[in-house]
Amino acid sequence: MSDSPGPRPEGDGTEPDPRFTFANERTFLAWSRTALALVVAGLGIVQLLPPFPGVPAGRHLLGVPLIVFGAIVAVTAYSEWARSQRAMRHGLPLPRSIMPKIMAVVVATEAVLSAVVVLISALR
Repeated sequence: MSDSPGPRPEGDGTEPDPRFTFANERTFLAWSRTALALVVAGLGIVQLLPPFPGVPAGRHLLGVPLIVFGAIVAVTAYSEWARSQRAMRHGLPLPRSIMPKIMAVVVATEAVLSAVVVLISALR
């Protein structure tokens, strides 16, 4: 494997401008930080938040989905990085990311779930 720009022996396209490669890597790292934050938030909710009166599984209902979603974001971040890198190497348009749509749906769902748990807890 050569560090010089130009065609690569593996037939994997040409080396893109380093600025674009670094930008793609920064995006991957940002999504990785988001994944880590989701996992830590989920663990914090499950382990540190006081129990909800009347909703014994409330902490787990709120925390476990965040942990699982954090894992999904981590794996998807790598997949998106690889797809973008491949597109840049072959001079193709960058693929659209599914991450913003998934993030919006999950955050909205988590907010509604949180409101339901809090309301049920307050009514008991």
